[in-house]
Amino acid sequence: MHTAPQSTSLEIHNLAPEPVAEWQRLLEFVGLSASDKLAMSRSVETLMRRATELVIDTYDYLQTVPETAAILGWENGADDEHLEERRRFFTIWLARVLGLDTSDEFALYLFRAGKFHAAHGPRHIHVPSSYITTSIGLVGSTFARYMQEAQLPGDIVAPAMAGWNKYLSVQLQLMLLGYQIARDFDKGDIAIPVSLFGRMRGIVGAREITTRTKAGSPVEDILRKFFDYFPQARAEALKPIWHSHEKPNSSWVEVYPTYAPRPGGWRVLLNGRDLAYAGGFTTPIQAEDSISIFPPGR
Repeated sequence: MHTAPQSTSLEIHNLAPEPVAEWQRLLEFVGLSASDKLAMSRSVETLMRRATELVIDTYDYLQTVPETAAILGWENGADDEHLEERRRFFTIWLARVLGLDTSDEFALYLFRAGKFHAAHGPRHIHVPSSYITTSIGLVGSTFARYMQEAQLPGDIVAPAMAGWNKYLSVQLQLMLLGYQIARDFDKGDIAIPVSLFGRMRGIVGAREITTRTKAGSPVEDILRKFFDYFPQARAEALKPIWHSHEKPNSSWVEVYPTYAPRPGGWRVLLNGRDLAYAGGFTTPIQAEDSISIFPPGR
C-alpha cells in the first residue's frame, strides 16, 4: 500500500508512538489475558491489606538512600507537604494497579507520570530513568514478598506474579515513553515559542508553549516535539501519509507513516508566514523565531 504525499515539505517524520496505541500494542505483546487477570486478582486482597505500608515504606526508603534523597531535596529530611504529595500520587497509582486498570485513560496517566519524572511536574524534579525502572522492579519484588509472608500457596503466587510482571513491565514502558519525550522536549540551544489558536488551546490547555531545538534545525523538529509531547493533538490536526520502502536483499516492503496537517484549513506559520507557501517544514529555524498553529476557520 502506498499513497503519494501531497507535499513532502509539509510532512513530519519519526513521531513517537501514540501512548494509547502503544499501551494496547504492548499489552497484546506480553499477552496479558483474562486468565492472567484472574490469577492476579487472587492476590489483590493480600496486597491491598498492606498497601498503606508499601506507600509509607517506599518513601521512608527513598529518604535513607543518599542519591534519591538528594534528587527529592530531602538531604536534611523530607518536607512534610512534599512528602504528602508524593504519597498521595503513589497511593492513587497503587490503587489503579491493584484495580487491574487497563483502560486507555490509564495509559495517558502513566505517560504523564513519565513526563513528571523528567522534571515536567509541579516541582520540576528530575528523577533519572534508572530509578523509574528499578522502582517498578522493587514494587514487583515487594508484591512477591507480601504473598510469601501471607503464606499464599505456590499455585496462587506463581501465576499471579507472572501476570503482575507482564502488567508492570508495560506500565514501565509507558512511563519511559513520557520521560524520554519530555527530555527531548528540553534539548537544544534555542527556545522557540509555539502559539496556539482556536480549539488547539483547549486540547493542549495553553495559549503558548515553549520547546527547544538546535539552531538551524528544520521547523519539523519543533513540530515533532510538540506532537510527541501533546499526542492528544495529533488526531485533531494531523493525518497519516503512508510510504513504502523496499529494502535491498529483502522480499519485505517496509511501510511507514509520516504526518501532515489535515486538509481543510490547518496552518503552521513561522514568524507570521504560512509554511505551506514559504518553504515548508524543512525551513531552518533560528533564535528569535516563533511558530503559530491555527485550526480551520481562522
